[in-house]
Amino acid sequence: MTDNNSSHELEKQLWKAADKLRNNMDAAEYKHTVLGLIFLKYISDKFQNVYNEISGEEYADAEDPEEYKAKNAFWVSPSARWDKIQSQAKLPEIGKIIDNAMDLIESENPKLKGVLPKNYNRPALDKRRLGELVDLIGSISMHEHNGLDMLGRVYEYFLGQFADAEGKKGGEFYTPESIVKTLVYMLRPYKGRVYDPCCGSSGMFVQSEKFILAHSGKIDDLSIYGQESNPTTWKLSVMNLAIRGIEANIIQGDSFHEDGHKDLKSDYIIANPPFNISDWGGEHLADDVRWRGYPTPPTGNANYAWILHMFHHLARNGVMGTVLANGSMSSNTSSEGEIRRKLIENDLVDCMVALPSQLFFNTMIPACLWFLRRDKSVRKGEVLFIDARNLGEMISRKNRALTNDEIVKITDTYHAWRGEKTENPDFGSYEDTPGFCKSATLADIEKQGFVLTPGRYVGIP
Repeated sequence: MTDNNSSHELEKQLWKAADKLRNNMDAAEYKHTVLGLIFLKYISDKFQNVYNEISGEEYADAEDPEEYKAKNAFWVSPSARWDKIQSQAKLPEIGKIIDNAMDLIESENPKLKGVLPKNYNRPALDKRRLGELVDLIGSISMHEHNGLDMLGRVYEYFLGQFADAEGKKGGEFYTPESIVKTLVYMLRPYKGRVYDPCCGSSGMFVQSEKFILAHSGKIDDLSIYGQESNPTTWKLSVMNLAIRGIEANIIQGDSFHEDGHKDLKSDYIIANPPFNISDWGGEHLADDVRWRGYPTPPTGNANYAWILHMFHHLARNGVMGTVLANGSMSSNTSSEGEIRRKLIENDLVDCMVALPSQLFFNTMIPACLWFLRRDKSVRKGEVLFIDARNLGEMISRKNRALTNDEIVKITDTYHAWRGEKTENPDFGSYEDTPGFCKSATLADIEKQGFVLTPGRYVGIP
């Protein structure tokens, strides 16, 4: 079962089983129940792999927890190991058995303290169906198909399904893959520090890892820093990165009021902040160092506070890409127009991309991508505008996604504009394409009243 079709079948099969377990629980509640089990299976399988490895080494003790730290694996006591849990899957007390296992794993692995769900024994959870799900997750064999990678893919697939099921709330922890991939392929985070101040379940970091592996890079060349304000989403993030074996510094807290990475200057910043937050507490941050040189962002909308927060954390040669509501490209409410004008006049805006509608699970608000650079020595005094509103294909009755070819078209246009290597070797050199892309000067943008909407510049096809 190594091909994509069979792995997708397994994902769908597991999802059906998880859906049965749902019963009367809401999606937000049973999300943690199911993802916690997948995580438990992952760390147990990883432990077993390392256990077998250590057992074959001279002078090594496979029962010494310290041996596992050295190999980036969590220690799992015998009673918390998956085979032990699965052997008791049909017992009525399976919920209590899983809770005890989660407690034990947390107590023996400080990195997981306060992260794992421990409410499998609650009366609302159907224990027979819980046992069935344990058996089904247990059927993911380490030997049939790269099991650890498979579990990572299942976890990611489930995050997407849960985001869809939760609708509006789902967007708080999940950014659709085609948007994440577009951001990552624009930024190309090969090595250095990567930062996401509102990291959700850490999809940006997982996609960055995939990018590096697809381009023969080394994941150890990246240092990952994130922050997430929602405590339950932070737990999903820690598990998602652990299941991928990605070392990261993810802090729980509000990036505006409890900046967990105050001194960080990052090479790449990649984010999808919540759109148009009106109650972000800006009135308490009027003289904040992050706004230095710019008007204070309006208290009624956090869009420009996010831009300035990220820009403050950008290294001298750094590049940032963020998703924002379309209104950010043209709004003149309070200080927004003035901040945008200064960013443009300081020649910090690199590229703007207008996205198709219906890409998000949680909002119908049209969105765009902003890309800023501290060093604009390439294409000085110019901004690339890409109008991708007509791209994408419907993947469900209500949602659209950019195809891989469309992502390459967008990102190759940008890299060709910068004179960089493209993914498609036949792409050729950059040219303005009416209706799709235009390289505009700062004077052009000033004539448009410092509005950054691509449709103003690209013309008619």
